[in-house]
Amino acid sequence: MRGDVAVRLELHVAGRIEDYALIGDMQTAALVCRDGTVDWLCLPRFDSHAIFAGLLGTGEHGFWRLGPAYAPGAEPPTSARRTYRGDSLILESEWDTPRGTVRVTDFMPPRDGAPQLIRIVEGVSGRVPMRSELRMRFSYGRVVPWVHKHEGRTVAVAGPDSVWFDTEAETYGKALTTYADFTVAPGDRVAFTISWEPSHKEPPALPEPEQSLVATEDFWRDWVEHCTYHGPYREAVVRSLITLKALTYAPTGGIVAAPTTSLPEDIGGVRNWDYRYTWLRDAAITLSSLLRTGYREEARAWREWLLRAVAGDPENLQIMYGIAGERELGEAELDWLPGYEGSGPVRVGNGAAHQLQLDVYGEVTEALHLGHMTGLARNDYASVLQLKLIRYLEDHWNEPDEGIWEVRGPRRHFVHSKVMAWVAVDRTIKLIESGDADGPLERWKQLRDDIHRDVCEKGYDKERNTFTQSYGSQALDASLLLIPQMGFLPPDDKRVIGTIEAIQRELSTSDGFILRYPTDGEAEGVDGLPGDEGAFLACSFWMADDLAMIGRVDEARKLFEKLLSLRNDLGLLAEEWDPRLQRQVGNFPQAFSHVPLIDTALRLTASGAYGG
Repeated sequence: MRGDVAVRLELHVAGRIEDYALIGDMQTAALVCRDGTVDWLCLPRFDSHAIFAGLLGTGEHGFWRLGPAYAPGAEPPTSARRTYRGDSLILESEWDTPRGTVRVTDFMPPRDGAPQLIRIVEGVSGRVPMRSELRMRFSYGRVVPWVHKHEGRTVAVAGPDSVWFDTEAETYGKALTTYADFTVAPGDRVAFTISWEPSHKEPPALPEPEQSLVATEDFWRDWVEHCTYHGPYREAVVRSLITLKALTYAPTGGIVAAPTTSLPEDIGGVRNWDYRYTWLRDAAITLSSLLRTGYREEARAWREWLLRAVAGDPENLQIMYGIAGERELGEAELDWLPGYEGSGPVRVGNGAAHQLQLDVYGEVTEALHLGHMTGLARNDYASVLQLKLIRYLEDHWNEPDEGIWEVRGPRRHFVHSKVMAWVAVDRTIKLIESGDADGPLERWKQLRDDIHRDVCEKGYDKERNTFTQSYGSQALDASLLLIPQMGFLPPDDKRVIGTIEAIQRELSTSDGFILRYPTDGEAEGVDGLPGDEGAFLACSFWMADDLAMIGRVDEARKLFEKLLSLRNDLGLLAEEWDPRLQRQVGNFPQAFSHVPLIDTALRLTASGAYGG
């Protein structure tokens, strides 16, 4: 079997985005394809260099396949069944082969020492020949490490990094790849572990796969028990909550938008961004969902992260930070990676970090307000920060900005940005009125009225009875769906109903999902990018929310359940849905998709708008 190595590497092709499963240890994450291939893993953090970057390239850029052996020139067989073990992040994949059935259990234990990815092969029936193919490439597939034996263990070293490979199976090296060929019968269990350690330190402790499996299952079972939602959509809500927890960087409380970079919004296009950072917007709405489902400790940790990241400089609030609060996230292109299905360039870092997005002030203030309202332990500096943010907005709310969608065209007066500035002022007024902060109450009430009047006069098209994307624009924007959800206007206001109906009419795809905004015509100048994109899943959930709010609850439920059907077999969602290709697109899994799923489920449950 060893002569077919070159053929196998040529055949290595990344799966569809929805073919992947997420496993992680709340400091980093790996994506596992249906054929048993780990195509993406950054160590030791979400934003570290990848050691497996096959997702964005080829087999030459690193992967680890573990599954049934297959003939030279054939494609690797895909698992017949896969699931998470109960309410956990432990993946179980099963293959049915002519020689029997085999199961592979993949997981990353919550970290207590070196980060580990553990894979346990278990024979179910018959005698199944198996193969492990491990090709480590550091620095996003660019660097070939020095692989050698050290006291019976296999170690790959390059620069500051070392990855240790431990297994009881016999291994051999060929074509810069480490292999293991073995056979499992019923009851056999063969474990494989990789562990990361700085290359100048002592080797990591020998892994204990079976004990780690028990501890990992216990962790997730205990964590899920805190969930206070027990409605009809519990399976979808709990899976989304587990996903959000997996996207949380445990040491600091920062929450990444997604664990990947450069998965395209437009297959073959240039809309490819690095999402392995903490967007204040995404993290704030994630915090809100966690609070509403009983997870106060995560909310407290995020608030502490926010206070550290912003520090004493709220006037220079960034829209995103590194997971430990880093400010410099310089954008670069990795020209040696061809990109997912040829979608280049592959980017790391994010140049949008220094954009002006006034809506962020609203989202952060709303999150702090919700924490205050739900009894999160008081933090005096959180109130001080909130007051400082409003003092900044007082002087800058009427400036143009890049808006919620981080457009790379010219700044404009985006309506959603103004609405969220109003939210920031409104929630701070409520804080002052509660007696938990001091501020110029009457002056800020006037400011709130001024912003409200400005939006209603300049951002509303009377002839079409709809709010618009920006002042003076004819284009629509799905972010306008948040107007009633934020309390800017009541749901029964004719302008709200007109906006919902206009967005449904003009921004719906053929299958009924919602685009963020048009990417042609006038909007192309706003977007600043060529190409197209799919339906933005968060916007589609917002539409379901709005439909429920205006009394069209049956329609809302149907849209929500249609959105649930887009999840992959493990309940995961990317950022967008491509209605032409009928597949998920964008970084995966995406917090900004799972958060509104939770919110809509809560709203529909409260309204009784669910079937069966």
